[in-house]
Amino acid sequence: MATYRIDRINKEFLRLISEMLRTRIKNDDAAKAVLTKVTVSRDLSHSKVYYTVIKEEEREPVQNALDAAAAPLRAMLGKELKLRTIPELHFIYDDSESKARAMDELLDRVAALDMRQAAERKTQQ
Repeated sequence: MATYRIDRINKEFLRLISEMLRTRIKNDDAAKAVLTKVTVSRDLSHSKVYYTVIKEEEREPVQNALDAAAAPLRAMLGKELKLRTIPELHFIYDDSESKARAMDELLDRVAALDMRQAAERKTQQ
């Protein structure tokens, strides 16, 4: 379970990295990333930065741009934050939205099937 301090660091990292990608990093592909969550390890050695993209075909160029921007972002974070160690940044694609869409489609199909079966039972009675 994350402590209050780690939660605050996660939120601050999310805010700062989002801002830096938009304003300071000069790579248009990196700016296309929509950050969703940051999780920092307890010892502050690693952080996972979860992101998604608007268009699925932009996923690979965005991942490459984010991987290339990880070291400069870490240096900028070191200047902004008063932490003893700045964690390594690992960018991970967040596919939870596409999984949620797939689950919604399955639920819609089940609901439609249930409605059809209920209508058939009514006509049989």
